[in-house]
Amino acid sequence: MRLHCAIISIAALALCTSADYFSVNFSYSGPNGPANWGRLSPSYAACSNGKAQSPVELIKTDIFMNKELKNIARNYLLANATLVNNEFNIGVHFEGKVGDININGKNYSLKQLHWHSPSEHKANGRIHDAELHLVHLTEDIKNIAVVAVLYRLGDPDPLISQFEEKLVELGNKKEIAIGSFDLEEINRSSRRRYYRYVGSLTTPPCKEGVIWTILGKLRTLSTQQLNLLKAPLNPKFKHNARPLQQINGRKIEMYYHPKTTTMGLM
Repeated sequence: MRLHCAIISIAALALCTSADYFSVNFSYSGPNGPANWGRLSPSYAACSNGKAQSPVELIKTDIFMNKELKNIARNYLLANATLVNNEFNIGVHFEGKVGDININGKNYSLKQLHWHSPSEHKANGRIHDAELHLVHLTEDIKNIAVVAVLYRLGDPDPLISQFEEKLVELGNKKEIAIGSFDLEEINRSSRRRYYRYVGSLTTPPCKEGVIWTILGKLRTLSTQQLNLLKAPLNPKFKHNARPLQQINGRKIEMYYHPKTTTMGLM
C-alpha cells in the first residue's frame, strides 16, 4: 500500500527516504491546490483551519528584537546521504548523526533538507528565487525545527554543486546515493542575523508547532542549478511554494549580532 508520509506520522513525514512511499494527493494548483488542501483528508484539516500556519511574510511591523536569543550554534558533519525525488520536491536525506541545533534548551538533529521554488517566505517585500529547508527533529521525534535559507539567482551554490550531475540521473530514478555530503557551506552561513517564529509544515498535513529559523543573509544559486532542481519533478510540482499565510497576531523574533552592519531584512 502506497501512503503519503504525511498521513503516517510526523516522524515518517520528516524521515521518509524514498518516493516509493508517496502517493501525493495534493498539488499547487487546480482542485487539489493549496486552497483545498484542508478538504483532501481529515488529517489535513490544519491546512484550512490552523491559526499558526507557514509560510509568512517578514514585515518590519511584526518583527521585534529579542535580546535573549542566542547565536545559532551549528556544526554539521560529513555524512552519507541520499538524493531523493519526493515528487513534490527534491531532498537530501541523511544516514546517522549529522549534527544538532539547540533551541530553548532542546536539541534538534538534522534529518533531511529540501528545496522550494520560488521561495515560500517573503522578505524585504519580495519573493526570492528559491528556499532551502533544513529539517530537524528532537530525539523523541515529537518536535520539529526548520532552518530556512533564501536564495537569489547568481553564482552557483557550492552545496548544490556537490550533486548537480546526479540531478540529471534523478529524472529516471527515485533516489540516488551521493556518498559523503559536506555541509560545511551551511556551517559557514552567516550567524549574525536570523528571524524566528512558530508556524507549521508548509505541505500537508500542515502540522503546527514547528519552530522556524530564517537566516538573514541570502545565498545564491545559478539558473542552471535552479533548473536542475526542477527538472526531475512532476510538472504540477515545478512551482512548489505554498502561498503566504496570515500572521494572526504572531510576532517574529529577531536575533541581531552587535557587529552586524544593518538591521534590515534580506
